[in-house]
Amino acid sequence: MSSSFKRTAAAGFTLIELLIVVIILAIISAIAIPQFSSATKDAQMSALDANLATMRNSIEQYRAQHSGFTYPGTNASSTGEGCTGAKGTGAAGTEQALKDQMQFASNAKGETCTVADNTYRYGPYLRQGIPLEPINNIGTIVVTTTGTIAAPAAAGTGWAYDTKTGRFIMNSADKDAAGKAYSDH
Repeated sequence: MSSSFKRTAAAGFTLIELLIVVIILAIISAIAIPQFSSATKDAQMSALDANLATMRNSIEQYRAQHSGFTYPGTNASSTGEGCTGAKGTGAAGTEQALKDQMQFASNAKGETCTVADNTYRYGPYLRQGIPLEPINNIGTIVVTTTGTIAAPAAAGTGWAYDTKTGRFIMNSADKDAAGKAYSDH
C-alpha cells in the first residue's frame, strides 16, 4: 500500500457515512418513540381499570359487612366510643368519612378506629389507602349523597362517589384512546 492511502484510512469517517448513521438513528427513533407513548397510555388504562375494580370491590365488601344496605361514607366515622387507637375524623357524607371507613377498622355503625378489636371488627378494606386516579395522578374524591353523581368534570379531578348508590367513577369527561369516557370505565 502507498503511504498516502494509509493516511486517508486513519483519518476517520467521511461526512456521508456520518449522515447515513444519523438518518438511520432518526428513522429508528421515529418508529420506537410512538410505541413507548402508546405503551404508557395502555399501562394507565390498565391501572385505571384495576384501581376502579379494587375500589368497587372494597365498597361492596364494606356494604356486605355493614348490614347489606350502608355504603361507606354514609355515616360519620368520628363518633365511636371505646376506641383504643385514634378515631376517624369524617362527618357523614364526606370524603374523609369514606377514606376512614375504607382504611381503618369499623364497627357496625361505620364508626372507625385505627386499632381493630371486638367492637371495631370490620375492615380495613384498603391497607394502602385510596389509590390515585392514574391518568392525572389525583386522589381527591367528590362525594355526593343524592343517589346521582354530578356530571363529570371537564378536566380530570380524581374520583367521584355517591354514598347512596355506592357508584365510584373517575371524575372526568375526557375520553380514552378508544373514545370511551373515563367516567364510563
